[in-house]
Amino acid sequence: MRNVTAMPLLAALALLLTACGAEKPETAAYAPPEEQRLVIYTSHKEEVYWPIVQEFEERTGIWVDVTAGGTNELLERVREESGAPAADVMFGGGVESLESYRDCFTPYICAGAENIQERFCSPDGLWTPFSALPVVLVYNTKLVPAGRITGWGDLLSPELRGRIAFADPAVSGSSFTALVTMLEAVGGEEDETLRRFAENLDGRQLEGSGDVVSSVAGGTDLVGVTLEETALKRMAAGDDIALVYPLDGSSCVPDGSALIRGAAHEENARLFLDFTVSREVQRLLEEQFCRRSVRGDTEPSLTPLEDLSLVDYDVARASGRRDAVLMSWAFYLGEEGEP
Repeated sequence: MRNVTAMPLLAALALLLTACGAEKPETAAYAPPEEQRLVIYTSHKEEVYWPIVQEFEERTGIWVDVTAGGTNELLERVREESGAPAADVMFGGGVESLESYRDCFTPYICAGAENIQERFCSPDGLWTPFSALPVVLVYNTKLVPAGRITGWGDLLSPELRGRIAFADPAVSGSSFTALVTMLEAVGGEEDETLRRFAENLDGRQLEGSGDVVSSVAGGTDLVGVTLEETALKRMAAGDDIALVYPLDGSSCVPDGSALIRGAAHEENARLFLDFTVSREVQRLLEEQFCRRSVRGDTEPSLTPLEDLSLVDYDVARASGRRDAVLMSWAFYLGEEGEP
């Protein structure tokens, strides 16, 4: 067992965010017995998962092995390994993506679930919410006047053709969420909206969501679609962008974690899921990570959700029609045959 730190969690994690501590030796001589191990697949950036994992290790004495990658890549790996799971927890990814792989997970109701806002809860406990992530628009403040971009409808304007930063929704979970959000906000015939938006991209989409803000801040694109967290961090870093909460409606879908079916270290996995929604970790989300807590008993530091225009985003429905939406999108973007 590792020694449990006496330092308060918020202070400890803040130090971990800025410190360059030595990495855990990957040597069999240091490895604990199986009952003290946990294997995590995560799509979170290291700046998010690393301090949380380290504090969990310090508090529990559990040795954590982490494999990081893209959401879809890791979920496919979980499915391929379903006969003999190599990991215990999927930490990260939009909950629509987790829903799409529901056969790979075991439902679990985390400790303290009564403190999680109902809007962010899984109906059957398939996943544990981690943070709430509104979809936003960003624009280049040097090239676009304030007030020019107000909502999704602006992204269909011919004036912006070829100057919109949007990541491939087949690769980026947040981009898929944004695409479904747009369909709900604009209304009308969905295929017509998909066609018009795809045409306005002029056949170009970015490989990953991390490229969106860079493209807008650098002036390659005038406007982009991203998550609130990403926009706020880049604004704080001094990028020439401004954030817009779409007046015609945004969504605030959580990302989450899930217990992998047949996990070798199931009890430790449950403890980790409990830890991710603990009040201390959830407070850290807003104070350090520009993310929104899913709990109802933390003090919000960002614009209250009640002040935003939100669409009626049905996670189960979005997950169920994922393949159909992506097939139509690829067709209108000119990437494959008719849907």
